[in-house]
Amino acid sequence: MRMELLLMSYDRYPCSVPYQIRVVVMKRSSSHSISLLQSGYYDPLLLAELKPGRPQQYDWKASCETWSVAFSPDGTWFAWSQGHCIVKLIPWPLEEAELSCKAAERKNRGIKAAVSGGGGAKEKTLECGQIVWGLAFSAWPPCGAKERDGLLAPGRSCLILATGLNDGQIKVWEVQTGRLLFSLSGHLDVVRDLSFAPNGSLILVSASRDKTLRVWDLSRDGKQVQVLSGHTQWVYCCSISPDCSMLCSAAGEKSAFLWSMRSYTLIRKLEGHQSSVVSCDFSPDSALLVTASYDTCVIMWDPYTGEQLRTLRHVPLPPALDYGSDIHTSSLRSVCFSPEGLYLATVADDRLLRIWDLELRTPVAFAPMTNGLCCVYFPHGGFIATGTRDGYVQFWSAPKVLSSLKHLCRKALRTFLTTYQVLALPIPKKMKEFLTYRTF
Repeated sequence: MRMELLLMSYDRYPCSVPYQIRVVVMKRSSSHSISLLQSGYYDPLLLAELKPGRPQQYDWKASCETWSVAFSPDGTWFAWSQGHCIVKLIPWPLEEAELSCKAAERKNRGIKAAVSGGGGAKEKTLECGQIVWGLAFSAWPPCGAKERDGLLAPGRSCLILATGLNDGQIKVWEVQTGRLLFSLSGHLDVVRDLSFAPNGSLILVSASRDKTLRVWDLSRDGKQVQVLSGHTQWVYCCSISPDCSMLCSAAGEKSAFLWSMRSYTLIRKLEGHQSSVVSCDFSPDSALLVTASYDTCVIMWDPYTGEQLRTLRHVPLPPALDYGSDIHTSSLRSVCFSPEGLYLATVADDRLLRIWDLELRTPVAFAPMTNGLCCVYFPHGGFIATGTRDGYVQFWSAPKVLSSLKHLCRKALRTFLTTYQVLALPIPKKMKEFLTYRTF
């Protein structure tokens, strides 16, 4: 039995579009906890929920989807594509919730806090003028970077947010001030997804319904440096590997494309799905790649060799764990790696968020959610943010584990060794299998 305790619920109107913050603590009965423990499952806690208010100037039944959510790399900001051309920039953490059960103690003491981060930053609203589909954060280098038109203070480090829009434009904003820095034009249709190079080089890749990916260099005033063609369907997703050597793109096709970020050429097509591939993500050490498809499967690949390492199939829940959904389709919408690289989160059309243990190859956690579209881990682990067709954002607890020493060693080695380099090492076969994720 699940009990929900409503701690705080109120509307805030600091900007043109209000929204509601709902902080909840989910409790389980002891008997249910025991049965879940014995079966290897547990319920993620719903920690907080953001709901858009209803602005009078819009038809609320259209264009309200939260297509994308994102945390800044340092975990200090959260971006929410709220629908109706609006992006909310929210300083993190939410002081109201503190995303823990201690919220209950705060309520008992009668404490209420404003929605602001620990550093006193205030939330911002970005009026993008078009429906927002993709979001991506990056740091702007503090020294030696070219300030553009005086918008960025010399020598000051800051965060930027890129937004992919319905008309094919990309708008890039300074997070701390909410000022528009760039408007990038080139795509002929919806910009569905965005990915910054994690090394801070200000290289941005965009994926579009015009069936292309485009590479932009913000350090050169947003110059378009490459157009990647080859997809025959809308491109849904793009992801740059953490070592910045590879780019994966997923379109409405049965294969994912793997590109070189050095030469901007196609390395290989990853073929194995039976329906459209819609989402992809690299592991933190770049040694693994996962793709999610409408065929209800997640495939884990070795991106260096193109080998399929695992297939995770989304099947109906056992009766004891069934949340009562009358939808049986399990078409996938989104997949992402946990920060330590041992778990995956997936959102599917069967109204479930799943958390997978890669060693067990099975889900270890389920959470009921309606009309899920996207999911992303907090950079430091511990919880997951999900977005829905209704414009909601929900924050769920997630397993936060202390990685074993052997996994930490593997992760450190794989950040600079390719699979081929590992296989060439004069070490035992079992060690090679572990380092290449053939075993966990």
